[in-house]
Amino acid sequence: MKNITLSVDEKVLAAVRRVAADQGTTVNALVREHLTRLAEHQDRAARARLKIRELSRTSEARIGSSRWQRDELHER
Repeated sequence: MKNITLSVDEKVLAAVRRVAADQGTTVNALVREHLTRLAEHQDRAARARLKIRELSRTSEARIGSSRWQRDELHER
């Protein structure tokens, strides 16, 4: 595991220390958890985009050549 150094406003740090104490954890653990979730979210989003592209390429669905007029689409 790598160590990093962060600069944080004193008021923000004080507030986060209170949150960490209330949750029975440390500021370090909160930051590590947040960064882990952020990285996992990005990975899931990238995999989802790849899956959508693959489904699009392999889909047998075809869009017809029909052209609709606005009035036809909004018939009342």
